[in-house]
Amino acid sequence: MASAEAGGDKYRSFLHGEGEKNTVWRLGAPPNYDMVNKLFEEERTKEWPEGSLEEKVQRLLKTWEMELVHKLRPEDQKSVHYQGYSASTNGMKPLTRKELSAIGGYNAFLATTLPPEHRIYDPEKETLESSMSTFLTAFPRGFAIEVLEVYSGPPKVAFKFRHWGHMEGPFKEHPPHGQRVEFFGVCIFH
Repeated sequence: MASAEAGGDKYRSFLHGEGEKNTVWRLGAPPNYDMVNKLFEEERTKEWPEGSLEEKVQRLLKTWEMELVHKLRPEDQKSVHYQGYSASTNGMKPLTRKELSAIGGYNAFLATTLPPEHRIYDPEKETLESSMSTFLTAFPRGFAIEVLEVYSGPPKVAFKFRHWGHMEGPFKEHPPHGQRVEFFGVCIFH
């Protein structure tokens, strides 16, 4: 995974530079991660040495998320092999890159088997656009992510992560409370 390009993001690869000159971006230009990077730096619980396995996995995770959300064409995604790509959450049906791009990361990764009456957020009723609007409104500084522990190295990388933000805007019918919202998970890249 390439290190940060000159003038680029220090936690994500494939965001700026010559290799991205033909990339088609969802919002017309590369995203700006300054606010969420600041949140990450202020509240992370781990600081991995540059070049360590943990730092490389964290960069891969952040790059993969950026490409999934912001790059429109699968062929522009460089952090994974887009032709053989699939993602599954909590044992649910694996989704191809095309399927995941159509519904959006929020809807894919918040998919649930809970009965509809118990869902505060129902990804089955949301579009890619409505999901992005909901979460960007509720968490205007973004939702930071960090790798807490790496259980195995390549070719099958298993790790534990923490994902968090501050609810500073309304979320559906719920008013903002300003407190941290966070969850923990385990992920496997292979």
